[in-house]
Amino acid sequence: MSTMDLTTPIDLLRPPRVVFGAGTAAETGRWVRERGFTRILVVADAFNAARVDRLGLEGDVTVFADIKPEPDVPNLEALLAVAERVEPQVVIGFGGGSAMDLAKLAAVLPGSGQTIRDVVGPEKVAGKRAVLVQVPTTAGTGSEVGTRALVTDPATMSKLAVQSVHMLADVAVVDPDLTLSVPAAVTAATGVDALAHCVEAYTNRKAHPLIDLYALEGIRLVGRFLPRAIADGSDLEARAGLSLASFYGGICLGPVNTAAGHAVAYPLGTRHHIPHGAANALIFPHVLAFNAPAVSAKTAAVLEALGLPAASDPAAVFEAAYGWCLELGCTMRLSAFGVPEADLPRMAEEAHAIRRLLDNNPRDLSREDILGMYRAAA
Repeated sequence: MSTMDLTTPIDLLRPPRVVFGAGTAAETGRWVRERGFTRILVVADAFNAARVDRLGLEGDVTVFADIKPEPDVPNLEALLAVAERVEPQVVIGFGGGSAMDLAKLAAVLPGSGQTIRDVVGPEKVAGKRAVLVQVPTTAGTGSEVGTRALVTDPATMSKLAVQSVHMLADVAVVDPDLTLSVPAAVTAATGVDALAHCVEAYTNRKAHPLIDLYALEGIRLVGRFLPRAIADGSDLEARAGLSLASFYGGICLGPVNTAAGHAVAYPLGTRHHIPHGAANALIFPHVLAFNAPAVSAKTAAVLEALGLPAASDPAAVFEAAYGWCLELGCTMRLSAFGVPEADLPRMAEEAHAIRRLLDNNPRDLSREDILGMYRAAA
């Protein structure tokens, strides 16, 4: 696969204002006050709801504190009911990807006459109803810079994906200090999620030199700082490096997006409630090795950026990537998460149906290829 040339058009969106750095969380409140907004809705999980004071907010602040990992449609509907009542001028996503994704939807759906099912797909959202501020507390999803939101449909156990320019944050406040409390295992999983965003964009059919710049630097940052942050959670430089890697990964998601890695990982979350980052870490070596024959030079560059020996032979690629994830402490076996062997064919069927991602992959995957990955990971 040849790299796209510089003449290929690309559309890169980012929040109009980005505040990055240690101790910047309180800039959220200052930014809101400067604009005279007083009705504020904060979307958070229970842990982050208990530290909303870090944002320095004033006025009529409502906190929705019930965001679940892998949020589903009922979780979203509960949030939207609160938003309909509060009629916020500002919605603040304060947490990981789940909180930030639902904050996007809370900023566009209430009062619009549209439901989640009306807006699934690209650019179906009618408009923005409230100002949107994103404040990540993990270093993984990069959702603070993106225009997509994912919600699980409990009826089909699949992801409903919404993409809209109206869900772009008006300001993103990235304070690495907020990630200091993240445990080592979650740091590892979310760090590999950020890595997967960068790698899947870099090796994508739609890869572009403009995005390659962010992708490769994001991979380097993860390779340099993720082992340090796991070893010492109070390492401020490492936390900042991972927050920047996550941000770069979010930029990669916009015009290019992910590919087979995320498609194969999704059923682990929707069917078995494996955290998204952990699912991506488990799948990452399998997909990187599978794609190596189609993108050999870029695969070698990925390994080098991680600080590993360059390789493009699938067996060598797998061994290097698997060993790296294992050394981080990632759980690399489906059985350790209680996934039954009998469920693997159904999972492969569901993953193969995610064409919006699989069609980006540099090498075509059959259902049998995906099933083979699951069985190798069992």
